Amino acid sequence: MASSAAASQAPAPAPPGLKEGIAGLYDESSGLWESIWGDHMHHGFYDSGEAASMADHRRAQIRMIEEALAFAAVPADDPEKQPKTVVDVGCGIGGSSRYLAKKYGAQCKGITLSPVQAERGNALAAAQGLSDQSTGNSNINRYRNVCFQPGVMGQVSLQVADALEQPFPDGHFDLVWSMESGEHMPDKRKFVSELARVAAPGGTIIIVTWCHRNLEPSETSLKPDEVSLLKRICDAYYLPDWCSPSDYVSIAKSLSLEDIKTADWSENVAPFWPAVIKSALTWKGITSLLTSGWKTIRGAMVMPLMIQGYKKGLIKFTIITCRKPGAA
Repeated sequence: MASSAAASQAPAPAPPGLKEGIAGLYDESSGLWESIWGDHMHHGFYDSGEAASMADHRRAQIRMIEEALAFAAVPADDPEKQPKTVVDVGCGIGGSSRYLAKKYGAQCKGITLSPVQAERGNALAAAQGLSDQSTGNSNINRYRNVCFQPGVMGQVSLQVADALEQPFPDGHFDLVWSMESGEHMPDKRKFVSELARVAAPGGTIIIVTWCHRNLEPSETSLKPDEVSLLKRICDAYYLPDWCSPSDYVSIAKSLSLEDIKTADWSENVAPFWPAVIKSALTWKGITSLLTSGWKTIRGAMVMPLMIQGYKKGLIKFTIITCRKPGAA
């Protein structure tokens, strides 16, 4: 469940049916989430100790995106230096994809294991005038020829693909974005390696993900009660083994990535899970949950464990940013 040597040891094999389970969970639950929370399927960012009202939460999800961009020092005021090509790895229904495309006038590709999410995200992009009808699920050669034509601004296209085997050429994305998808990856080194592969020389990589706490120098693993708590969360959310923030840093260093920075934003997301539970206990939430399917219900049942994990200091909401070395 937890190893401080994740950067150097071969990962455990992915649990059988992991990809299918992840796809099924999001096929089943994404419509419910969108109906209650909107199109951003990630935590919100709050001031530490803030008592947030329900009206604040969607704004806090947008703030999470902006805080991540600021932490990574993605240029905000210089159009020449802003990202023009973006990949959203684990894109959900494309909330971040559309936001980044609009913010930067960028061409954004999103990948997810869920066909339902990809279809819904493409429909939302079309409705907002961001559809890229010329690419969609095109093959790599067509992607090379069409996707990054200069002067074609603010396009979004989502497709079904595996983050560990991305269907994109090497070195094309100015910004590689992963907002709360890393926790689903069974091979964290392969995950970061793929992010680095598709990043353009000098490109920025942003990973926002769930981690377990860093191990103490005297520890070789988490405590048995911590392992038990994480396992219950993993079983409900189709998560493989967790790793620590220091594991991600070690992996990034081993791949010769530069400007590596990390921060613990656990206190800044503290109001989020209580708010999700509160929304689930509304009449709309209960009725929608009961009709959504067993995977969604099981996920809702373990939400209090996420709060427990944060309070115990076991779960760390972590951002890791770095850059791919620039061209010589």
